[in-house]
Amino acid sequence: MLRTSRSYPVARVPRRNSLDCGDMKPASASTVSASAGVSPLPAEIDELWVRRGELSPADSTASELVVAAVNKIDSGEARVAWPDPGTAEIVVDERAKRAILLAFRLLPMAESIVGEFRYHDRVPLTSRLDGVRALPGSIVRWGAYIAPGAVLMPSFVNIGAYVDSGTMVDTWATVGSCAQIGKNVHLGGGVGIGGVLEPPNAVPVVVEDEAMVMSRCMVVEGARVRTGAVVGAGTILASSTHVIDVETGEELPRGEVPAWSVCVGGTRQRTFAGGEFGMPCVLVLKRLAEGSKHDKAALNEILRDHGVGT
Repeated sequence: MLRTSRSYPVARVPRRNSLDCGDMKPASASTVSASAGVSPLPAEIDELWVRRGELSPADSTASELVVAAVNKIDSGEARVAWPDPGTAEIVVDERAKRAILLAFRLLPMAESIVGEFRYHDRVPLTSRLDGVRALPGSIVRWGAYIAPGAVLMPSFVNIGAYVDSGTMVDTWATVGSCAQIGKNVHLGGGVGIGGVLEPPNAVPVVVEDEAMVMSRCMVVEGARVRTGAVVGAGTILASSTHVIDVETGEELPRGEVPAWSVCVGGTRQRTFAGGEFGMPCVLVLKRLAEGSKHDKAALNEILRDHGVGT
């Protein structure tokens, strides 16, 4: 794991109750927007945000406050977003995103040296990887949280992201800024999980527990992969992507792969002035028993029957 020796001061910030929420719209699921008073990050972050145009790296007090806030995200004490276990709605802490964006304004450019590698950036690499298996070539920026038990092949995890325990981020996969990855997820080789940092209330990509996102998939623009879903190789899922159940023909909520399903990329015919053309969509091939353990051989057979690689 590449890491930098550069460190930032940690200010002591009072703890609050829960997380401040913004507006997150992953297709069908509605979004919780909580009051600012429930964030574990201090209200001073909001005050700094209002006058962000006046701030610079010379503002040491503001810098210490923002660094302390991002340290809480880095350690998992705060997070940018999460699915509410009671309602399945996505909760967003807008204040956490504001803290990250303020860090880019307040922290100076500095050189970091790791072995023969040199970086020139405002954000160093994380120093918290307790219990994480991080192979050479895996890179995690400060402000991203990786839970104990996760495995990082040579890959990249950006600031604000959350990767839960038991998850593997496979070779050359990227987890974009603020993306939320659940427990026991497999992100296959070359998978691109898009980053959604701005505006602060924007929806990040959410991949829920037990999901499998196979090689070279792209999940972007605040799209959502529900619990236990399997997304076949090469599938592209954005917030506006049409999702269709091939057994019923029903069009499901856009930008959301349903729980415990096997999905692949497909096309739907649309008529234009110049003729009829295929537009990309996601096809739900099969529904899986809820809570079932993924049988990779069986899943591969389902996908190969439909001409999809794994």
